Amino acid sequence: MPSTTGSEGAALAAARAAVLPLALAQFVASYAASNMNVAITSIATDLGTSVTGIQTTITLFTLTMAALMIPGSKLTDIWGRKFCFQVGLIIYGAGALLAALAPGLPLLVVGYSLLQGVGSALLIPPIYILITTLFDDTTTRARYFGVVSGAAGIGAAAGPLIGGLITSYISWRASFLLQVLIVVTITWLGRVIADPPLPQQRPAFDWGGAVLSALGLFFVVFGVLQSGVYGWGAATQDYAIGDTVVIPQGGISPVWLYVGIGVVILAAFVYFAWARERNGRAPLVSVRLFTNLTSNLGLVTQNLQWLVLQGSFFVISVFLQQVRGFSAIETGLVLVPATIGLLLSSGAAPRMARRHSQRRLIRFGFFVTTLGLGLLLLLGGTAPSVWSYVPGLFLMGIGVGIMLTASVNLVQSVWPESVQGDISGVSRSVSNLGSSLGVAIAGSLVAGAVPGGGQYFSALVIVGGFAIIGWLAALLIPWGGTRR
Repeated sequence: MPSTTGSEGAALAAARAAVLPLALAQFVASYAASNMNVAITSIATDLGTSVTGIQTTITLFTLTMAALMIPGSKLTDIWGRKFCFQVGLIIYGAGALLAALAPGLPLLVVGYSLLQGVGSALLIPPIYILITTLFDDTTTRARYFGVVSGAAGIGAAAGPLIGGLITSYISWRASFLLQVLIVVTITWLGRVIADPPLPQQRPAFDWGGAVLSALGLFFVVFGVLQSGVYGWGAATQDYAIGDTVVIPQGGISPVWLYVGIGVVILAAFVYFAWARERNGRAPLVSVRLFTNLTSNLGLVTQNLQWLVLQGSFFVISVFLQQVRGFSAIETGLVLVPATIGLLLSSGAAPRMARRHSQRRLIRFGFFVTTLGLGLLLLLGGTAPSVWSYVPGLFLMGIGVGIMLTASVNLVQSVWPESVQGDISGVSRSVSNLGSSLGVAIAGSLVAGAVPGGGQYFSALVIVGGFAIIGWLAALLIPWGGTRR
């Protein structure tokens, strides 16, 4: 008996040691999505491009993650979780190094948007799957889900400050080199990760489903990006492919053409998955994962909380740099209250989860986040003092930190361990799609903004509208099954 107890204790200690590299990996991936915001002006000037070009680069990074997260999750069942994690780190690190050395926008897109996006899609799903498999006790598992989810939120919130410091005192390129160093550290620490053995019979990879899901998500987000040039309603100028005018000025915006194409492709993906599963073949993701109301509403809240967080950060960062003339470090410092708020609420997440249902935490998180956005609008203006941002940003950080862990716990806990790989991929894909849409929508609203800053005010109002939608979705989550 003592030896059994000792072996169990050693296994638990090894599992806990694995949490650090997993949390660091989630931190650096989230950091990469937000630290660019404060360096937009510096990068655009250095590479001879525009703010819109950098916005597109950021959007493509999160879009690549969203489009490939489900295929990346499925590969964990074929290649193994630790192997996918390690390969993802190598690709991510190579992309960060290429981005640091990029002489122009094209190579920045290849390194940052594509390689780092692909690397993230491979390394992030194993993080959540390994937490599930390493910890059998649901209370312990929830605690470490909180650690990893908190690392994601902190990475997103601290990205502007860290990125601002590095950009101001060294260079924006040094921020990518820092990511390379972190990846090397994670790779070394990750040696202790024990990957449970895979079954002898492994599923075949669904290439058709992977292509359809990636194309569908791409066209939806690409369509939203077109709104910055052609508007949301009537096209503000001719839309041409080559020398052929497809949509004349005044016709319906090409936004809806591309979004429509994306929706049709996603519908084809769902049908393809259903038909494949009906014929006894493993689909990329089972359509059964979208039949649970609690899980579906949890996924909606995940999407919207990241949309609100990344969208608001983008609007505020561009406003401060383009309208107020703030430097990267000044912009990062202004966003510090959000980081502090998120740190405080993420640290309290396990304790709150023991006292309140996940439904209540998500609902309250959206309420506090909306209140924070309201304060930003109320106290802000075209030339507000720096201190006027503090209350709103602090409340935003508190609100997001409260609901990040709760949403992950809610979705993951609904499903049995046999489908944790699939639901983890869907969950991460939905979250990154929210980040991508947040930057795309916010960027389209402030594209070509005039010095007066009115577009920034409108953009924050719309982001606040999405926070309200998230709160309404949280109200609809059933009471049953919301506690871990």
